[in-house]
Amino acid sequence: MSADGAIAWATLLQEATERLGAMDAQRIVEEVTGAEPGELHRVLDDLVTERGIARFDTMVQRRSGGEPLQYVLGRWGFRTLDLMVDSRVLIPRPETEVVAGFAIDVVQSLAKDRVGDVLAADLGCGSGAIALSIAVECPTSRVFATDASTDALVVARANLSGIGRAATRVSVSEGGWFEALPDVVRGTLDVVISNPPYVGDDEVLPEVVADWEPAQALRSGSEGLDDLRHIVDEAGDWLAPRGTLILEMAPDQTETVAEWCRHLSFTAEIRPDLAGRPRAVIAQKEH
Repeated sequence: MSADGAIAWATLLQEATERLGAMDAQRIVEEVTGAEPGELHRVLDDLVTERGIARFDTMVQRRSGGEPLQYVLGRWGFRTLDLMVDSRVLIPRPETEVVAGFAIDVVQSLAKDRVGDVLAADLGCGSGAIALSIAVECPTSRVFATDASTDALVVARANLSGIGRAATRVSVSEGGWFEALPDVVRGTLDVVISNPPYVGDDEVLPEVVADWEPAQALRSGSEGLDDLRHIVDEAGDWLAPRGTLILEMAPDQTETVAEWCRHLSFTAEIRPDLAGRPRAVIAQKEH
């Protein structure tokens, strides 16, 4: 467009729908116009500015090139949060929302009989989705968020700045798994949760995942179990008596990981995701 007001958003929405499908087109137009979900109809007759069409064209081209919609938009919802996301971090997924909910349930239960803070750690926090959800939904929690990726922590800290007063109860640190935690919390953590890499090195992933999401946050050895094993082996030293370890993984890994936990004198149960597939192991330290 060479001048403001030459075309309405309804026309661009139709063009984008033909190229990308209805959902992606709608989300892009909502993002560019600032329309809330369900309110798109209010802006469809508005005329498009030069800036608006330039941003729209860029986003449509990126999505047409295969880039995930979440990265094109630059943000994505997770439980109650609106998170900044880009290719430095994994895209937050519904399965992980469920796993985060398991941790939140434990923290809230402990808080009922606790005078002080409930201590939780999110290992490999990525965008901060799990850690920040715990902090926001559990007002008496103190949360430690760690990641080995400097780039991921830039995103996590940006998201931390957007959660208001709850941010004062979150500590972010760089490093691999438990090594990133301050030694003073060793043996005191009530909850440790992680969505670690759990894809095998040779496992074939959909192109939209393999080509765009960070490989170091996805792959973990020949069977995808290396990082899960590391976390399970060290968790006992960091959890408080009766502390809980919560791990997300692939459905075919759950039995193996649960057995590891039981061998280390944890009680362990397997929990499903929204689709009913085994998705998480919840293990409690016996003493």
